[in-house]
This record gives sequence, C-alpha cells and structure tokens, in this order.
Amino acid sequence: MTTAVDPKQLMEQSNMRGFQLMAVAICIALNALDGFDVLAISFAAPGIASEWAINRAELGVVLAMELAGMALGSITLGGLADHMGRRPTILVCLMLMTVGMYLVSLSQSVNSLLMLRFVTGLGIGGMLASTNAMVAEYSNAKYRNLAVILMATGYPVGAMLGGAVVSELLIHTDWRGIFEFGAICNGAFLVVVWFFLPESVEYLCKHPSEESLHRVNLTLKKLGHQPINALPPSSVEQPQFSYGTLLSKPLRRLTVLLCVGYFFHIMTFYYVLKWIPKIVVDMGYDPSTASTVLVWANLGGACGAFLLGLLSHRFSLKPMLTAILLIAALMVSLFGLEQSSLTGLTTIAAATGFFTNAGVVGFYALMASSFPARVRASGTGLVIGIGRGGAALGPVVGGLLFTAGFSLLITSVLMALGALLAAAVVCRLGGRVNQDGTARSDRLLFEDE
Repeated sequence: MTTAVDPKQLMEQSNMRGFQLMAVAICIALNALDGFDVLAISFAAPGIASEWAINRAELGVVLAMELAGMALGSITLGGLADHMGRRPTILVCLMLMTVGMYLVSLSQSVNSLLMLRFVTGLGIGGMLASTNAMVAEYSNAKYRNLAVILMATGYPVGAMLGGAVVSELLIHTDWRGIFEFGAICNGAFLVVVWFFLPESVEYLCKHPSEESLHRVNLTLKKLGHQPINALPPSSVEQPQFSYGTLLSKPLRRLTVLLCVGYFFHIMTFYYVLKWIPKIVVDMGYDPSTASTVLVWANLGGACGAFLLGLLSHRFSLKPMLTAILLIAALMVSLFGLEQSSLTGLTTIAAATGFFTNAGVVGFYALMASSFPARVRASGTGLVIGIGRGGAALGPVVGGLLFTAGFSLLITSVLMALGALLAAAVVCRLGGRVNQDGTARSDRLLFEDE
C-alpha cells in the first residue's frame, strides 16, 4: 500500500527509530574519528621534534598543516556534499583520511609530512560538513538539537579515547604507530559507512534521480513506515546556490561576523590543544604522560559541549556563548601559569578544554540558529572553512611567539585574545535572519522553517 506523504515531514514528526539512531551514532563516531585524526599530530609532536631536531617555529607549521587542509576541505568537499550526496562525500573523505594517515607513518622528511597532513586535513574538513547535514536530516524535529550537539561532542570524545590508546602505544612503539592505528580505524569505518549508512532521505528527495524513489522507500521500510508512490513535487526544482548569496545585503553582516568570531576563537582553541603535549614534555615528563594530559583536556571539552547542549533549552544562546568565551579567554591565560605539579597542569588543561570547546560548539549552534534554512548548510560550511584558517594560525603563531622568546604565560595571554575578540563579535550579532533578511530571535535552535 502506498501513500503520498512527504517523507521528510514523516521522519520529522515521528519518533526516532532504531535505524535513525544507528545513522546518528555512526555520524557521531565519524566525528570522533575526526577528533583523533586532527590531534594525532599533537600526540606525535614530541617524537617528531626529537627525531628530526626541528625547532618550535617549524613544529608549529607541522601542527597546523592539516588544519589548513581542513579549511579547504570544509569549503570544497562540504559543498560537494550538496551536489554529489552526503554518503559519497563521507566515503571520499574517509579514503583521503585513511591513505593520508598511513602514508604519514612512512614519512621520512618534514616536507612529505606537511603534504600528507594537508591531504588528511582535506578529508577531515569535508567530513564535518557532511556528517552535520546527515545527522540533521536523519533526526526528527524534537531531538535534532540534541543530536547535532552530540555529534559535535564526538570530536573531543574521539580525541580523548584515542589519546588513551596512544598513551599505551607510545610505551611500546614510536610516533609512527599513532598514524598506523589511525589508518586502521579510518579503513574500518569505510566498511561501516558502505554497508550501514545510506544516503539521507531529504537529500534524495531534493536531488531526484531514477533510483531516488526506490532508495527512499528502502529507508522508509527500515524505519517501519509505509512506502510512497512519488517524491514530493517541491523537491524537483531547487534554486541554485552561490556563495555570493551569503554576501548579499541581508546576510552579509551576519556571515562576516560569524566568520570573524569563529576564526579568532578557533585560533585560541587550537593553540591550547596543539601545544599541550610539547609543553608537558618540555616540563620533563615523557610523551605518554603528555598524551594523558591532552586526554583530560578533551574530557573537559566533551563535558563543556554536553552541558551547553543541556543549557541551550533553558537559556538564550547569545549571552550564554558570550559568557563562555569570556571565561575561555581567562582560562587560556591561566593555562600559561607555570604549574608546580602534573595534577595542577592536568586540572587547568581540563578546565580550559571545558570552556574553549563549549565555545566552539556554541558557534556551531549559533550558525544553525542564525542562517535561514535555504543557506544554512552552505553558510555553516563557509564559516567553518574560513575559521579553519584561524585553526591553522593558532599553533603557528604560538610557535613563533615561543621562538621569539616569549614565556608560556605571555604567549597564552596573547593567544587568549582570540576568545576575547570572539566574545565581542558575538555581542555585535543581531537575532536570527529570516528568508527575507529580517531579524528574529535566536532563543530556539534548529526550529523548523
């Protein structure tokens, strides 16, 4: 028996089924994989610096290279997901990440390492944009907010769990084993996505082909819904998107402010995450201990992101995010204080991770609640892509400041200015923007258009 309902509305209004939960869980795991792949170079940094005798300025470039790739990947591969599909793009990203991680383990020079980390970064950058869209489109309206925040929380969780594994790996092998482990995990998820993560129903409806109706009905069957006899007519013709739309008069101020705010905060965020292992080793601890401190920083980040998700149902996003960014700036400055014990350093790293990562996730939520539906995915991809430039600058600028002779405290205070500037930018943002460019409240996130 067939029915003529809109499958997107059917999924939004129905309870979450097991198949939807599985799709969301896979995307959370993919984002966790991103978290490990990004910080793999941080875990490996002490060993790389020791083996190749590179200074802190050079090491800053090494730490930043995949972030530069992520910037390009977020814009190009993220846009590709709107044309080629979410699932194929995720598979392409996983292939880039698998090959890149494995070849890094075979690298014999800094130049080859830089090139391979850039390639890996392309895949990581495209992955976030693709999984973000996939999670939103597989969730119902009631739990979409929570699902997207849980996906963002997967990033520090992946770094945390990966760091725990790395701590053991570094006892038995050198830094190359970190990338071998990452390549195995990425390759395993190629199989998982291929067999268990179909294309989203919403994408298939918006980009109809000869197989779309059949594929939509297969997914609806797995969800326990009746099949449909035709795709929704409104999905046949979609307006062509151009990045110029985001710079048109109604959206220009919003787009520029979000790009600037995210750029500066992510620069602060990655300064801390990328330099923690090297700072710990320079204090006289071994690399496995440095990985443990980074694990605690990411545990704090995961807790901060999850708490933000819970509070977003009760408090307005903008003032809450502003306060978080101000506290993050303070914590990064305190991170620069010389700690007399490993316990003190671990505690301050976890607290710093709590607020800096909550700020990052808050920006993701702010993007989703500020851009109108017609440009939400592309706007988010553009902001993340440009912001990754700040991510790449964070460890580089930190390395240059260290090389110039600045102490850890002065360097941290200067790098904390990024979060402070981001807070100022958030204060300048207006409310949510409608399709026609008029303002509206940002009180509720991910509400239906």
